[in-house]
Amino acid sequence: MSLGLPSRLPASPAIGDLIRECAPTFSFEFFPPKTREGERLLWQAIRELESLQPSFVSITYGAGGTTRDTTVAVTERVATETTLLPMAHLTAVNHSIAELRNVIGRLAGAGIRNVLAVRGDPPGDPMGEWVKHPEGVLYAEDLVRLLRESGDFSVGVAAFPYKHPRSPDIDSDTRQFIRKCRAGADFAITQMFFDADDYLRLRDRVAAAGCDTPILPGVMPVTRMATIERSEQLSGAPFPPALLRRFERIADDETAVRALGIEQCSQMCARLLDEGVPGIHFITLNRSTATREVWQQLAARVPA
Repeated sequence: MSLGLPSRLPASPAIGDLIRECAPTFSFEFFPPKTREGERLLWQAIRELESLQPSFVSITYGAGGTTRDTTVAVTERVATETTLLPMAHLTAVNHSIAELRNVIGRLAGAGIRNVLAVRGDPPGDPMGEWVKHPEGVLYAEDLVRLLRESGDFSVGVAAFPYKHPRSPDIDSDTRQFIRKCRAGADFAITQMFFDADDYLRLRDRVAAAGCDTPILPGVMPVTRMATIERSEQLSGAPFPPALLRRFERIADDETAVRALGIEQCSQMCARLLDEGVPGIHFITLNRSTATREVWQQLAARVPA
């Protein structure tokens, strides 16, 4: 299996087509900076990872739409100042349909046709009560339809290996995911996870329900103990207990924690590729070094 991409791809390709036709893809996720130093670190990471020629990169959207303008601006800049194919995240929370149409129009005006549609978390408390904007949309599937109605967009959605924190059970979570796909999603990217079996179970249950939408695994190496707590907050999923014990045994050795995180992530990605995943999506937290190390170990394991 080769991770290499074709030497030349169509201008502004649809990510949904890219995943189906050029698998396995690999991609990176960044978040909009809130400070001048954060902006410097973001663009340093983008420039350093650009040399790896990823299939695409994505720019997240702050809770409650708090980074709406920055997300659009960063995505526009990636589209115009780099060789990278950008995808903007778009959330429904705290936005009227008119505001959403305005954001969608800005993206289209910049030539951006790839969007990840997610409902989003309430500002302040991600697990707080989700309140629909009185003139907005209720579910991610509604946002998918809005994008589809607004132009020639390739639309991705989120998937949850463990299940969405607000879903009462796995079965209802699977049904909700399939509704998003049937509303017009071309592909999905999972929330981060640390056990390949969690992804494989998700893929199997979606396939068993008759849905063939490709699902990219979202991965992030543990580089320090705080990453574990943060991952649980971001994903709503418990960290694998057996793996947690391995990290806890070396918790006082920062170098050892980081090395184990790189090794674990690399091994998990290698297994996922062996299982035929359509690609790997790296959550970078706007840092390049750990992602690059995982990629280098991964590339060494996979025949050219």
